[in-house]
Amino acid sequence: MRQPNLIDYLSLTVLALIWASAFFNIKIATYSFGPITIAFLRVFFGAIPVLFLCYLKKIKIEAFSKDWHWFAMIGFINLVAPFFLIAYGVESVQSNLAAILMSSTTLSSTVLGHFYTKNEKFNMKRTIGVLIGFSGIVYLFSDNILINENNFISALLILLGSTCYVIGGVLTLKISKKKNENVTSSILIWAIIILIPLVSFIEQPWRTIPRLDSSISVVYLGLVSTGIAWLLRFRILVNNGLIFQSQVSYLIPIFGTILSYIFLKELITIKVLVSLIAVVIGIYIVRKANDKIILK
Repeated sequence: MRQPNLIDYLSLTVLALIWASAFFNIKIATYSFGPITIAFLRVFFGAIPVLFLCYLKKIKIEAFSKDWHWFAMIGFINLVAPFFLIAYGVESVQSNLAAILMSSTTLSSTVLGHFYTKNEKFNMKRTIGVLIGFSGIVYLFSDNILINENNFISALLILLGSTCYVIGGVLTLKISKKKNENVTSSILIWAIIILIPLVSFIEQPWRTIPRLDSSISVVYLGLVSTGIAWLLRFRILVNNGLIFQSQVSYLIPIFGTILSYIFLKELITIKVLVSLIAVVIGIYIVRKANDKIILK
């Protein structure tokens, strides 16, 4: 891999901003749309740039091949479930809390990696990083101003959504030999197939007249935060590798908290700041431990 230059760092920052901006846009989307509708529109619009890229590069999409069950399962666990759970949770939880809670994916993947992979076992640094990071999450739940008996379950559902991302990533290892564009297109197609009957029979969004800001937000979530963000992530991975791309994890909760304050004037308490710092430090320690193992 070549040494990262200014453009690479700018690309990484843009990717972090795009993913961080998803949280306040989900909040705005909930003003008019239900969580199933948000999940459906997100994967529908997200599929457009990815499928277009496959068309331009003449990449065969294997959504209905002999491995269709893997694509369907990953589509449900990696897209349908987390998109629904996060949107459902954000209805009653501040979007900045969602950004911090979702950053636990790095910590959760470290725990699951210990049990389901051969070369990602716990060592002292990883253990310390996970403990610090998760202590920040636990401390966040003690903030009675922002998390109380009325939205406690919603916050837990957001955490569950982050865990779904990690489980989906582990399952993706089963088809890791296939092209990334093919895998992403295939799981997006299956996510759309799964969500069509759910959104049609349960929420029926065509019966409502959505607000303009909510409509703009769901289109943004799909085209930019899902589709274009994936393409940018893939470019960074190809040019600079996984270690460089993984640094985006430090920035997302920070940017998510800042953007939610700028656009929604969401409250930032002392406990939110302490939790944010603990999570970022935990992720940093885990990433440093992973980097040393990869470089050996």
